[in-house]
Amino acid sequence: MTSSERRVLLAAPRGYCAGVDRAVITVEKALDKYGPPVYVRKQIVHNKHVVSSLEARGAVFVDELESVPEGATVVFSAHGVSPAVHAEAEERSLRAIDATCPLVTKVHNEARRFAGGGQDILLIGHAGHEEVEGTAGEAPDRIQLVEGPDDVDQIEVRDPSRVAWLSQTTLSVDETMQTVERLRERFPQLIDPPSDDICYATQNRQVAVKEIAHQADLMIVVGSSNSSNSVRLVEVALEAGAHAAYRVDNAEEIEDAWLDGVQVVGVTSGASVPDSLVDGVLDLLTDRGFPAAEEVRTAEESLIFALPPELRTPRRAASTR
Repeated sequence: MTSSERRVLLAAPRGYCAGVDRAVITVEKALDKYGPPVYVRKQIVHNKHVVSSLEARGAVFVDELESVPEGATVVFSAHGVSPAVHAEAEERSLRAIDATCPLVTKVHNEARRFAGGGQDILLIGHAGHEEVEGTAGEAPDRIQLVEGPDDVDQIEVRDPSRVAWLSQTTLSVDETMQTVERLRERFPQLIDPPSDDICYATQNRQVAVKEIAHQADLMIVVGSSNSSNSVRLVEVALEAGAHAAYRVDNAEEIEDAWLDGVQVVGVTSGASVPDSLVDGVLDLLTDRGFPAAEEVRTAEESLIFALPPELRTPRRAASTR
C-alpha cells in the first residue's frame, strides 16, 4: 500500500471548546494577577497534559477545600460545584474564582427552578463525575441519578405527573435520548429542560466523528481517560462504523500494530484537548507513511465566554474631549 492510497481524515470541530478555553485561561490569569500558588479544586479540565502545564506555572490541584490554606485563592473547575462548596469557601475566607462552564451553570439553574416548582428531577449522567455531583448538590432531596435505561424501572418519585429530566453536558446524544425515551414510557408527562443540556461542543464533536467514522479503518481519539466526552467519542466512532477506535492521551500511546493494514485513519480530540496533542498524532502518522490530513468540517464554532468577573480587565471611561 502506498501513501497515496492512504488517507487521514481530521474531524472538525475538535479539541478545546469555549468552556474549557475559559477555564484554562481563568487559571492562567489568576496566576498572573495573584501570583502562585493558585489552588484549583479538582482538575480544571479533564486533561492531564493541561493540568501538568498549569502545575508547572504554580497551580496546585486539590481534591477538597480542606487542603487549601485559609485566605488563599482557589479556582473552581469547569465542571461546577455544589452550593455547599461555595459556602465552605466563604467560611474559610477563600478568594474563590468560579470557572464553571456557563453551559453547566445553565443546568444548575434548571435544577433549582424544577426543584422550586416541586418537580422530582431525574439527572442522566455518570455516578461520581464532578459535574453530576455539583448539579445534584443544587437540590439533593429532589434529584435522582439515572445512568442509563436499565435504571428506569427502579426510580421512585413523589408524583409521576411532576417529573423533569436533566443531563450531564458531556454525554453521548444518542445514548441520552435512549434513556429519555425509556423515561417517557414510564412517565408520560415527563418535563423536558427548556433547551438541550448536552453542550453544543459535545454534540458538534460527535457529529463530526460520525461523518468520518464510517470511512475509517481506525479512529484515534485524543483525550484523557477521565474525560467523559473523549470516552464517548470512541463509542460514537464504533457505533458509526469505524472498524477500530482507540483513545490516547498523546501520540506516544499509539501502537504500531494498530496501523497494520490500515488505509484510512480518522483523528479527533475531546473538548479539553489542546491542538498540540493532535499535531503530535498527525506527525506520527506522517512518519509512518500517511499523507497530510484532510479536514472534514461539519460545523463552525465561534462562541466565546467572558472570564469570571474577578479577572476581567476594567473598561476605561470614554474621553469627554
